Amino acid sequence: MSKKLAKEKLRVLFVGDIVGRPGRMAMARVATRYKAAGRADVVVANAENSAAGRGITAALAEELFGAGADVLTMGDHVWDQKQTISYYDQEPRIVRALNLPPGCPGNTEAVVETAAGPLVVVQLMGRTFMNSLADCPFRAIDAWLKKNAGRYRMILVDMHAEATSEKVAMGKYLDGRVSAVIGTHTHVQTADEEVTARGTAYMTDAGMTGPCDSVIGRTTDAILKRFLTGMPTVFEIASDDVRLHGALVTLDPVSGRATGIRRIEEKMAPAKS
Repeated sequence: MSKKLAKEKLRVLFVGDIVGRPGRMAMARVATRYKAAGRADVVVANAENSAAGRGITAALAEELFGAGADVLTMGDHVWDQKQTISYYDQEPRIVRALNLPPGCPGNTEAVVETAAGPLVVVQLMGRTFMNSLADCPFRAIDAWLKKNAGRYRMILVDMHAEATSEKVAMGKYLDGRVSAVIGTHTHVQTADEEVTARGTAYMTDAGMTGPCDSVIGRTTDAILKRFLTGMPTVFEIASDDVRLHGALVTLDPVSGRATGIRRIEEKMAPAKS
């Protein structure tokens, strides 16, 4: 085996949507531990809620890279922090959705060079129930795969979407064509992880990395007030019961097929008073 394929398998830790400071701290702790113990070779994290739940800043991106993230994917909050937009073109490790309209800034793929060979990360944005001007994700990934035919063996797709049906459909559509399809966006981890007969790892949603004593990351009282009164409310990031949710995917670097996927939940110890 060549030096470039010195490893017989590649282990990828996919971290579900990082929410605020609690989520960033959880990602840092777990990513560092997994890499140090040899449990993960690459860390891919959805970071579109890193800045108090809305987008990301350059400083926070650097914080996450310093904590062990190799690639950060975004989502529908990609443009929330206006000062970050110009940064996207400068940082090749941040990936925005492939199917945003032509002319949008940012990178549509990120390549991680590893001892097992290159891993490419691509993101797609769903359109069902999403406040987005995204183009068709199915046609977008078709065009990307055609353009990159034979270029990459290991391909991981972050499917950022609201509707379970759209994510499941994308998993079926890409079955045997990519190494893994992992869903993000809803902040609720699903229990349907599998490796298909064609060698694609699939999971409808990786879940949330952040405070779970909350309503998908925000303080419960504020969310309930909005539902009960309909009045404008500030949705602050909660702080208790912090957990990292995600998936650990194992890939065969020769075939590009997935050989395993495991749901991950890591609970953070509460801060000492």
